[in-house]
Amino acid sequence: MSFLSTLFPAYAEIFLLVMVSAILIVDLFLTNPNKTVTYALVQLTLLGCSMITVSTHQHGVVYLFHNMFVDDLMSDVLKMLSYLSVSMMLVYSRNYLMVRGLFTGEFMALTLFALLGMMVMISASHFLTLYLGLELLSLSLYAMVALQRDSAIATEAAMKYFILGALASGLLLYGMSMFYGATGTLEVAAVSDAITHGVPNKALLVFGLVFVVSGLAFKLGAVPFHMWVPDVYHGAPTAMTMLIGTAPKLAAFAFVMRILVEGLQPLMVHWSGMLVILAVLSIAVGNITAIAQTNLKRMLAYSTISHMGFLLLGVLSGGIDGYGAAMFYAAVYVLMSLGGFGMIMLLSREGFEADTLNDYKGLNQRSPWLAFVMLLLMFSMAGVPPMVGFYAKFSVLSAVVNAGHIPLAVIAVLFSLIGAFYYLRIVKLMYFDAPESHVPISIQPDSGLLISMNGLAVLALGIMPGTFMSVCAVAVQQSLLLH
Repeated sequence: MSFLSTLFPAYAEIFLLVMVSAILIVDLFLTNPNKTVTYALVQLTLLGCSMITVSTHQHGVVYLFHNMFVDDLMSDVLKMLSYLSVSMMLVYSRNYLMVRGLFTGEFMALTLFALLGMMVMISASHFLTLYLGLELLSLSLYAMVALQRDSAIATEAAMKYFILGALASGLLLYGMSMFYGATGTLEVAAVSDAITHGVPNKALLVFGLVFVVSGLAFKLGAVPFHMWVPDVYHGAPTAMTMLIGTAPKLAAFAFVMRILVEGLQPLMVHWSGMLVILAVLSIAVGNITAIAQTNLKRMLAYSTISHMGFLLLGVLSGGIDGYGAAMFYAAVYVLMSLGGFGMIMLLSREGFEADTLNDYKGLNQRSPWLAFVMLLLMFSMAGVPPMVGFYAKFSVLSAVVNAGHIPLAVIAVLFSLIGAFYYLRIVKLMYFDAPESHVPISIQPDSGLLISMNGLAVLALGIMPGTFMSVCAVAVQQSLLLH
């Protein structure tokens, strides 16, 4: 077997790295200010990655690079969702960034480097690989938030994100070093085996677990490690906010699965208790604080915090049902967030950011179709049937109840009812208030088509959620059973 044929599980990552390097060089010689060629190359790269991921898929689990990299069904599904998410983000943000002079080769290269980091995180089976992917993703996002150099609020957001992100990375690395000290290995499966067969220093493991869970909670934006989320979401240009709030959540879910479920499953009695606190606080603080927000991006930031609480509920429920529900929830959340932030960018124009609640007053009178799409997205986020957001919440709550955590399910439902207020408030503003502006809404055909498909997908997946839910459950089941 040739050396190249042994690398086939990592072909998508290798292809992406080669292409982003080529795009950086090609972009130097292009004079077109609209970056049409660069944009087309990036979209073709994403299409190429998806085709490679599908063609290299194998039934079972394939390890590579001395068990540091793994290719399984869960990683392939999450990668495909990541490609789709990044591609949609680029379509939504193209006109928005052009108007602001930010649609540059650097922006697209950083986006692809961030995607590469996500792919490495999703396929990591070693603590060092996980950390490498996380840092590649994080450093790309820090730079993207600061890309608008003449904006004081964007620079401030980037500094907060960078400083707090560095602190969280330090916590994570410190926790990993303790695992190495206790088990003598950094390989995920080997750590699990070492803990199962008895570790001399159990206290060191539990101490390291606290640091690792803290680092994971920061990356997810869970309370009390959520301080950066509203400031970064508000301060960054909306295109960067969309990227931070969508695809990386899929990678973060994979990160939690690889570390806590595959590597530290024997310590579940310890980490599930920590996740209970993080989940309840996130759902409570996220939903209550969102009510007071007048800026839509900040409101969606607190909404994200509450959604991450639900995702953690699925993980702490344990079992295939819980993990499958958490994966389904992460994918649905990404779809809804793409639509929400996409709407902000489509309604923005030169010198105007459509990011306050008042900007949505009377939207039905200005554009009935966009108001209807926004209504679908808000109903889905609130968990109103038959939208897919309802089934995402229902599947997580079912797993929580089946695991015997009935008080947790009751708390989650109560706070979801409170949270429904701020989503429905936007619907009220769109349909029952007079518009503050009568400037005509002009949207590019591709963006208009995508936002329509996005909104209708939320409805269609809600009416027929079974197929996608079963895909998530099977992906998780195969990945866990075969490791």
